[in-house]
Amino acid sequence: MKDVQRQRPDNPLYIQKVGVKGIAYPIVVLDKKRGTQHTVASINLYCDLPMEFKGTHMSRFIEVLNDYREEIHIKKFEHILNEIRSALEAASAHMEIEFTYFMEKQAPVTGAVGLMGYQCSLSGMVGAKREFTVGVKVPIQTLCPCSKEISVASAHSQRGMVSVVVRYERFFWIEDLIELVEGCGSSPVYAILKRPDEKFVTEHAYAHPMFVEDVVRQAASELAKHDEFSWFSVEAENNESIHNHNAYAYIEGGE
Repeated sequence: MKDVQRQRPDNPLYIQKVGVKGIAYPIVVLDKKRGTQHTVASINLYCDLPMEFKGTHMSRFIEVLNDYREEIHIKKFEHILNEIRSALEAASAHMEIEFTYFMEKQAPVTGAVGLMGYQCSLSGMVGAKREFTVGVKVPIQTLCPCSKEISVASAHSQRGMVSVVVRYERFFWIEDLIELVEGCGSSPVYAILKRPDEKFVTEHAYAHPMFVEDVVRQAASELAKHDEFSWFSVEAENNESIHNHNAYAYIEGGE
């Protein structure tokens, strides 16, 4: 059959990215505790397109994805992208994956177990340069140091979200990155808390007051200790409990 995609376009211009977006797809990712975990992802796949071709072959992206659906994790990312380059006869390839990753979490006193879902992302490109990143969004609790200092009793606290993106040079576990971030607030957030747990969390947060500025600085300091990350960004946003605005801070480090 006639290959329309390989015809010359009316406007012969080089396209940096062309492909498919928003593919809802079941995937299997690595799980530190259980080996693997099944989840559902939203996936974007792209390649570049030379100026002499009218279009790319969209179905080939899906064919490559089908081949790797049981192995979507950072160890296989470069293999998948090189397969896309080969299948599409392209100079560069890009992939973006967003998914919910679940971890069992024990309450700090009673040990009650619940599932926490964390929004995670994988992103990568190969071509003229090679780059791979992992992102996690981790809920935390913060207690205001200023409120604690000026109040006779108590202090206002709020739930915040810390978003971390790391550019990695070798394998690491997503669970370890999530736990690193959780340790940078006044307290982690839990799926299940009984009264003894609530007492512990409340008192722990009170003993560890944190501004959003403290959170991003602490996270950056911890990430800088890990040489598997060549670059990182950290942003923290608090859903303020007594102010009609959110508090926000951003920091990045590395090359």
